[in-house]
Amino acid sequence: MGSREVTEQLDWNGKKVTVAGLGVSGIPAARVLHGLGALVTVVNDGDDERSRAQAADLEAEGITVRLGDGATLPSGTELIVTTPGWRPDKPLFAAAAEAGVEVWGDVELAWRLRGPGAAPWLAVTGTNGKTTTVRMLASILEAAGLRTAAVGNIGVSLLDAVCDETYRDLDVLAVELSSYQLHWAPSVRVHSAAVLNLAPDHLDWHGSMEAYAADKGRIYEGNQVACVYNVADKVTEDLVREADVEEGCRAIGFTLGTPGPSQLGVVEGILVDRAFVENRQKNAQELAEVADVQPPAPHNIANALAAAALARAFGVDAKAVRDGLKAFRPDPHRIELVEEVQGVTYVDDSKATNTHAAEASLAAYDPIVWIAGGLAKGAAFDELVQRSAKRLRGAVLIGADRALIREALARHAPEVPVVDLDRTDTGAMSEAVREAARLARPGDTVLLAPACASMDMFTNYNKRGEAFADAVRALAATRDA
Repeated sequence: MGSREVTEQLDWNGKKVTVAGLGVSGIPAARVLHGLGALVTVVNDGDDERSRAQAADLEAEGITVRLGDGATLPSGTELIVTTPGWRPDKPLFAAAAEAGVEVWGDVELAWRLRGPGAAPWLAVTGTNGKTTTVRMLASILEAAGLRTAAVGNIGVSLLDAVCDETYRDLDVLAVELSSYQLHWAPSVRVHSAAVLNLAPDHLDWHGSMEAYAADKGRIYEGNQVACVYNVADKVTEDLVREADVEEGCRAIGFTLGTPGPSQLGVVEGILVDRAFVENRQKNAQELAEVADVQPPAPHNIANALAAAALARAFGVDAKAVRDGLKAFRPDPHRIELVEEVQGVTYVDDSKATNTHAAEASLAAYDPIVWIAGGLAKGAAFDELVQRSAKRLRGAVLIGADRALIREALARHAPEVPVVDLDRTDTGAMSEAVREAARLARPGDTVLLAPACASMDMFTNYNKRGEAFADAVRALAATRDA
């Protein structure tokens, strides 16, 4: 098993720290730093009612808050700790660079605050599949008898994980890291890490695909045991080649095909390991069956292989990999089976909020009536439609940017019948499900994989998925009546 790390503790007493942004990471960071004796000033662009209420709470604790002025660097600032959502081109950061002031994110702060003998981190990033893979990894680690938690961008903040006594005696952390978090985490050096895949996303924040990939690649810097990459996504392997890792750290690939040496892959329905075995040129270790992974869609098998690779890098045995994968169930709205109605299967993948995720979802079924649309976030849909056209029985389009998908279907799949719902109210989902049912035949899958964000019609992708599931159940009730 991995060794625990020794960490250097910093003296925060009287240090002037500016926290950039109120919110889910800014407020906890301000409180933690204040508790350590730092002189904390929080700056925030907004000055609305909610911000004023948050500011009042912090000021009552002795923390200074400046609302409506997130651009000016407070006098004497020695360090900035920023929330992940603040873009690198903010004027505050330009002022910090000019003054020679470092900028950390909440993940960097958590890394610096780890106590003596801190639990090692096994970290995961990628455009899609991060949360599922981290939760799979935690399930495998638990099956091995290790004390662990899934933390980071997954819900439990890393600050909580290093400052809360609940987490201090854990053996290892399964950590999800976003590109935003990695951008502001210059010194994080984890035990082992995986980049699952890379596709254009958040380019408005990063500025370019190259900058986005570079930030994702930071997760490999200083890896101790294994850099896990996707054999099918060459960019992830390139990031491993470019990383400065510790002596002896290995590149470990995962593939849906037959694995080569130093890879995990699939052979005749079996997940196998040719990386963490003796004589990997000739030998392989059976880890689990494809049927042990739920759902056994191709991209979910890839997630399972990445999780297994990280667990094996930490010394977990094959039985725990199998037991952990069998015990795991995905979060709602991730290729979730809702119901079968008159021979048609209805699947909710509302979490497929970009084209890369939607393509992976579409690749798992055939034939498909596809429900898609929402906010495109600048995405183009031609490649997605080209690669998925042969699987489509029909398409039902909803949301503000549905015309972009309709036009791509007209160009690349003109034979596919399309229903274009000219409405963006939440009730549109019920009509979309009814139209999809009309197009579908027994044996088909009606798949909600929107390839778009949800905020034009719903609060979030969860609400969109719930609306789909409710509509399917209402349909089932009418058909059974």
